[in-house]
Order: sequence, then structure tokens, then C-alpha cells
Amino acid sequence: MNNTDKNRIIDLIKAGEKLPKEDIYKLCADEEDVFLFWYGRKEDTTNIALPFHSIEHIDEPRKEAKAQTSLFETDLRGRQLKGWTNKLIWGDNKLILSSLANGPIREEIEKEGGLKLIYIDPPFAVGADFGFEIQIADETVEKKQSIIEEIAYRDTWGKGISSYLTMMYERLKLMHHLLAEDGSIYVHVDWRVSPIMRMICDDVFGQINFQREIIWSFDTKSGYKSAVDNFIRSHDTILFYSKSNSRIFNKQYLPYSEEYKERFKKFDKDGRAYRDDRGSGVKQYLDELKGISVPDVWSDIKSFQQDATSLEYLNYPTQKPEALLERIIKASSNEGDLIADFFCGSGTTAAVAEKLGRKWISTDLGRFSIHTARKRLIGVQRELQASGKDFRAFEILNLGKYERQFFMDDLTAKDTKNLQSTQSNFGELSETSANFAVINLFTPKEDLFINLILEAYKAKRIEGHATLHGSKAGRFVNVGPLDVPVTQSRLMDIFEECRQKLYTQVDVLGFEFEMGLSPQFIQELKEKGVAVTLKYIPKDVFDKRAVEKGQVKFFDVAYLNCQLSIVNYQLTITLTDFVTHYTQDDIEELQQTMRAGSRVVIEDGQIIKIQKDKNGIISRALLTKNWSDWIDYWAIDFNYEDKKEIIKTSSGSGFKGLKDGQDLRTKNNPENPNILVNPDTDKEYWTGNYIFENEWQSFRTKKTPSLEYTSIAHEYKKAGKYKVMVKVVDILGIDTSKVIDVVIK
Repeated sequence: MNNTDKNRIIDLIKAGEKLPKEDIYKLCADEEDVFLFWYGRKEDTTNIALPFHSIEHIDEPRKEAKAQTSLFETDLRGRQLKGWTNKLIWGDNKLILSSLANGPIREEIEKEGGLKLIYIDPPFAVGADFGFEIQIADETVEKKQSIIEEIAYRDTWGKGISSYLTMMYERLKLMHHLLAEDGSIYVHVDWRVSPIMRMICDDVFGQINFQREIIWSFDTKSGYKSAVDNFIRSHDTILFYSKSNSRIFNKQYLPYSEEYKERFKKFDKDGRAYRDDRGSGVKQYLDELKGISVPDVWSDIKSFQQDATSLEYLNYPTQKPEALLERIIKASSNEGDLIADFFCGSGTTAAVAEKLGRKWISTDLGRFSIHTARKRLIGVQRELQASGKDFRAFEILNLGKYERQFFMDDLTAKDTKNLQSTQSNFGELSETSANFAVINLFTPKEDLFINLILEAYKAKRIEGHATLHGSKAGRFVNVGPLDVPVTQSRLMDIFEECRQKLYTQVDVLGFEFEMGLSPQFIQELKEKGVAVTLKYIPKDVFDKRAVEKGQVKFFDVAYLNCQLSIVNYQLTITLTDFVTHYTQDDIEELQQTMRAGSRVVIEDGQIIKIQKDKNGIISRALLTKNWSDWIDYWAIDFNYEDKKEIIKTSSGSGFKGLKDGQDLRTKNNPENPNILVNPDTDKEYWTGNYIFENEWQSFRTKKTPSLEYTSIAHEYKKAGKYKVMVKVVDILGIDTSKVIDVVIK
């Protein structure tokens, strides 16, 4: 590039003009012949390390004590006490990958020998609808994906292929960083993105580490999609890359055909078939041959389009057969190795890994995905238990309030940058607009948070109140804190202000609510003159596009009731009721806009199927006829305060939610004895919460669609006071919990 070109480019940059592509290529030129470039490409990756919350620990107890093995150290219930605990993580996989790579769990991963294998099946169907089917009573209906999943999908495809590449590029770089030197990655794609994804993987992993392009070929004899006016699409592509040339690989074999076996026509005195007709005179025994080496075209594994009746099929979009993952896991890992899937869907990778004796990490953005995987993995634990095999406990993690803090900090930083840019151009704005920009530029962070939530809730901001922040349709609104639960004492403060000002209705919005809150307490407030409604704030509020389009939905807090029976140190729990007032859809607006067909909507705690025929006649059918129709899963921790939730943070991780030496104590948790383990490296803190240890559960499956409503009898070893937690997960994948005080005499 000559000086004239350089000066021209400098002038363009100063003027804020876009650079021609040929100039960008010249600026980025190096010794390579080809440089992969697209709009939005960034070389830096997220490097923050947010602490993980362990919200549930699941290990189906063994029916009898087993001998201690080299893999597990157990107590009499078969609970795993030491060693790696498998991880099912709910959240944005970019933040999860960054936190795994840069946080304390990285050390745990390295102690297990490193991450040996990654399989991912990222979204690649442009315009696809990733809804899911839910079973309600005797009917199966489709529920649309959540708003947060729609947002993620729009982020992926909002600007076409360039935004998809940006999304995948950063995540693949984080995966490369996390992968062990002898590890491999399999990236599952289809015809839409296969060519460009290969170039991206070449860029990240190096073309020299490309191993194979695997073709997963579907059988078309069944007539699948045979009506299309084109050649029949009958395969997906799986790109196989290694981190280095020292990759793990175990050759896989297919059984010989019957035609080939017929060549072994002779038998020795022991009845073993052999052949010696190949000129060498050496006997070749059939039972000594491993089989046909698996080629890079896999036509022996059926897709679920061909076999939708399989009990393995969970009606989950994008679900892949276990046989496919079994081949990949066996080929590129060994027993005891750690593997991962960062787009886990229904949990196929984790389920197969567990069956094959591998350790695993599995993550997904969707709440329903995590719930589907949880049920599936408990089922695997039960299968292994029944056959007398060992299995590992797994825990459900999320980034909790730290993810919310990150999102809020990110939004604040973007707003500040945009407003500062606006402030520098006040001369071009009207006086009103300039004043508005200045006000927003210097608005405290807490007020920005409250304004964001109120806007998403479609409420107006009000001033002059101690506990109330807004109003909506005659009801007042309180916005709960970003990082701690809404407590009973907070509700009492809200109640007192409402009572003094003669307000009778208030909505309290929160990300989390204190465990002790009960419908009885809410009813008492109502009887005293103030009707309080509790609503969950969804993570969707942190996407301004969803807020601006009015797409954010706030769910009412649900309640469960149960009955206890205590006989001779034994406790039995019966689930007796589930109360919800969920409202997610505007039915009147839907009925006006919907075409002929059917939709499932939620209105005031009921799920309704609305049908519109070709003549415009609308009919409504109530699907949730009983409270039990809402429940998909319930579980019990018989001694909830038995295991404290300890989180780790790392110095220098880039996480600003905790400063060095800062503890997690809050006014709502004044007796939190946080423990500083190592002030120079990692820190461990008790959050003040406890981990839900899933000791008993009942849930619906395709094979067993009915629930048990009474638990087994749990026997306590000694008398005393215990706290028991009961958790219900409804058919939308939303958790509701209740803590009960139990006295054993």
C-alpha cells in the first residue's frame, strides 16, 4: 500500500466514512493468500468470568449400598461425595464459555484431563420456528419458543449470514481456547451454512487440523419429502476438527454384511468359521475381524423424520438420535473423559455420554431445553441404577444475578456511549432533545434499571413514593432489586405505604422471591386492604428490541400446596394443589389477527386452544381442566438446609460484580458467614442460600405420561427440626418452590 492509499484511508476514517472493501483487505493483508472477512468480524472475545450458581443437585439414590469404586466415593444412599459433578447450565453460552474458560471451573476441567470432545448442533435453519410440543391431559399442542430464544435467534440471523458468522466465530474461538490439546470438535450443520462454516472452522482451528467432512445420510426410501420438485435433500454435514495433530481417535467398525460372511465357508474343529482362499494360505477367522471401518458417509443411522415412533424421540425440534452421538463420542474420547455440548437442546450428548461412562458439560439458552434434559438425564440415572452400573451426579447451574448485572452493565455502557455521542452534537438537536439527553446521561444506574423494567411492563414512572416506582391500569408497581430476592419485609414496607396512601392494588415485580412467601401471607395482605400480585421479571427485559416491541411477558408467581404425613420418623408428602394466574397472550388481539388454524394461548392461569375455521368462526377449548394438568415434574429435598451454596470467584477474571475482598452480605442476609479461602487466587463464598438436593421426583415422559402425587416415605435418622423443599416444574418449564418446616419427634 503506497502513501497515497494510506492518506486516502486516513481521510475517510476522519470523515466517518465507510472504507471500500478493497481497502479493508489491503489493511488486513499478511502472508496468507486468503483472509476471511465479513461485516461485524471481531478478533477479541468475551473474557469475563461470572460465578456460577448451583441451583439443583440431582443424584437418584441407589436402592442399596454399593462398594466404593475408583470413580466414585459414596455414602449409604449412593450419593457421590467427591470428584467431578456433571453440569447442566442454563444461560447464554457466550457468557458460559467465557466463564468456564476464565473462571475457577477451568481448574476443575484441567484436573479431569481437560475437555477432550465438543459436539455442537447450532441453529442453522433460517426462519425456522423452534417451538416445542407440550402434553396437556390427553392432547399434544405446540407452544411457541420463548421471547429470549426468539431474541437470540434474531441476533443470529438479524443481519443475515454476517450476524450468524459473528455469533459462531466468537463462540468457536472460546471453544478452541477451552478444548484440550488432544481434543476434537464436531460441528453439525446443514446445506444452508455448511460451506461458510467450514471456512470459519478453518480460520479458528487451522486448515491443517481439519480431519473429515462427515455426511450423515438419511434413508429416502420411506418417501420422506418425496413430493418436493427437486432432488431430495437427504443429508446433514458434520465438520470434524482437532485442536492439534495429537488428537484422540478410536477407529469405529460396522458389522460385516451377510453376503461377506458367506465367504467364510470352512470351519475348524471348534466350529469357528474361517477362509483360506486368498492365496497366502493363512486362515482368516471371522470372529477375529472387527468389521468394516466406518467411512465418512454415515447411512446406517436413521433420523427422527424416518422414525418418529421411537421412544427415544421427545418431540423436541432439532433432536438427534443417540446412535449418532454414540459413534462420535466413542471415536473421539475414552471412558472417563470430559466432553461438552454448548447447544444441548434435549440433552442427547449428555445422555449418551453418561451411558458411555464419560463426564459432561451441557448448556442451553432455553428454559424448556434445560427442563427436558433434566428429565432425560434422571431417566438415564434410573436406567443405570437398575442395571447395577455407576453414574455421576449432575448439577443444574446458571449465572443468576451476575448474568443480570452483566447485562445491565452492558446496557448502561452502551447507553452512556450513545448519549455522550448525542451530547457532543447538542448543537444539531432541539433544546428539548438536548436536555433529555443530558438528563439520561446523568441518570443513576438504579433509576435506569427501574425505568427499563417499567418500560418493559408498560407502566408509567411516578415520583414521591418510598417503595412504589410506577403505575399501570389503576395498579401501582414496585420494581424489585436486580441482585437479591424480594423479601417478606420488603412486601410489608410496600403494604404500609399503600395502606397509608389508601392504595388498594399493587404489582410487585422481581427476578426472585424469598422462599418463605406463601399464598396465605398474600391473602392476609389482601384481607387488610391491599391486593398484592407477585410477578417474575423475565431476562427478556435486557433486550431493548423486545421491550420496544412490547414482546416481554411477565408471569405471575405460582403457588403449590401439599399435605404431610409423619409416622415414626418417616415423612410422606402428597401434592394437593397448584395455583397460577399466568397470562401470556392477548387473546382479543390474537383472534383478530389469526388466520384459519389453531393457536395455544395462556390466560389467567388457563391454557386455551383457539381454533378459527375457514369461515372465520372461532372456538375455544379449555385444555387445563385440572390443576394437575399444569404439572410436568415435581421433586423433594427432605433436608433442604443440608448443603450450602458456595460460589467461587477468581482474581483478575474481569468480573466487576465482586471486588477483591468484598463479601456477599446484604441487609436481607446479615448473618452470612462468607469464607475467604485464598485471597491471592480463588475466593469461596456462601451466598446465604442452599442447594436443592433432588432426592425424590416424579415426572411425565412419553412412555409414562402420568404422575405420582405421593412420594415414597423418607426416613430421618434422628429427631429434630428440618426444612423440606418441594419443587414443581410446570409444562412451560417454569419452577415453583415451597419450603416447609417439619418437626420429627
